[in-house]
Amino acid sequence: MAPLTSWIDTDLEHGYGLDHLPLGVDAEGVVVRIGDVALRLAPLVDDGLLRSVSHGLVAARTLGPLFAAGSATMARLRDEIVVLASGRPDDAVARRLVSIDALELSVPIRPRTYVDFYASEAHATNAGRIFRPDGDPLPAAWRRLPIGYHGRASTVVVSGTPIVRPWGLRREGEGVVLGPSAMLDLEAEVGFVVGRASERGRPVSAGAFAEMVGGVVLANDWSARDIQALESFPLGPFAGKSFATSISAWVTPLSALDAARVTPPVQDPAPSANLVDPDPWCLDLRLELRLNGTVLTRPPAATTYWTPGQLLAHLTDNGAPVEPEDLFCSGTVSGAAPDEVGSLLELTWGGTRPVRLDDGHMRTWLVDGDEVTITATAPALDGGFIRLGEVTGRVVSAIASPW
Repeated sequence: MAPLTSWIDTDLEHGYGLDHLPLGVDAEGVVVRIGDVALRLAPLVDDGLLRSVSHGLVAARTLGPLFAAGSATMARLRDEIVVLASGRPDDAVARRLVSIDALELSVPIRPRTYVDFYASEAHATNAGRIFRPDGDPLPAAWRRLPIGYHGRASTVVVSGTPIVRPWGLRREGEGVVLGPSAMLDLEAEVGFVVGRASERGRPVSAGAFAEMVGGVVLANDWSARDIQALESFPLGPFAGKSFATSISAWVTPLSALDAARVTPPVQDPAPSANLVDPDPWCLDLRLELRLNGTVLTRPPAATTYWTPGQLLAHLTDNGAPVEPEDLFCSGTVSGAAPDEVGSLLELTWGGTRPVRLDDGHMRTWLVDGDEVTITATAPALDGGFIRLGEVTGRVVSAIASPW
């Protein structure tokens, strides 16, 4: 399949071509990215150039209404945009183009629920060996179900939002102190945005994933490891994880990732009936994790043990519903090799093995002023690649004590 071309004066060779068309939101509504420019959709509806959607779906300050309209509507919209961008030059379309640099993108979704899973076997094993060196690294139920926890939807922020170092209780010597986290970490993750609501009391099958999920984002689920260490036993993380989760400003429509579907790892034991995926797949996303411009690792999402469909199934198998814009994430994406891990916890082995950045500075945990950037590419149908919207965040100093 040959790459699609466009009359629009922009570079389509860097992962934002007509086979991708990621969606974002600014003060005027929904925009779609084509190369280094974006196309405003609501004016095109008003001009009669887009007929697959109503004005309200694309004038909204969130992608929720558009995703809730369903995958068929999204497919028709994408087809219309391709026709407008690849046909004859059109001044009416050209008037609705804006440079990416001129946009002020907001958080593209406003989830009512955010769930973070623990789906990577390599990450779960590494974390277990660090926290429980004398015990079984994997929790007893880890191979039976996708372990997860409920995060704070109110702290999901758009890429570029400063990350304030959190306060909390942590161990210091033989005691416990209240203060800013001294072990601030990052987590490279893949996020899934729900498009369609499910019925309360009715589980969603793993095979319904493509019908229920509208898009994919990169995510950084920031973690305060010292706060987390104190609070996590016997229950799971709370304050150490709930202060900020950064997501991309651009959401990749799920259908743009058809060529990125790959066979997932073999699951042993076989999943229970509620987690059976009739056509199991993971996404061949090749993440890259950078700290202050230094490439630290390249985590491979294709190695994730639990499939996206199984995450959705487990999210709803007790009858809990999902709604448009709900967000659930893979958990830290890590591969088997040291240069494939998705957190400083693993890369520095709990802070015991500092890493050197390109500027000569050493890091075990994040310091104020550090900037973390996560990018990813995926195979495209034409044999090339698409580039997911990056997620970045800079750490800023903790606030003065409010106590």
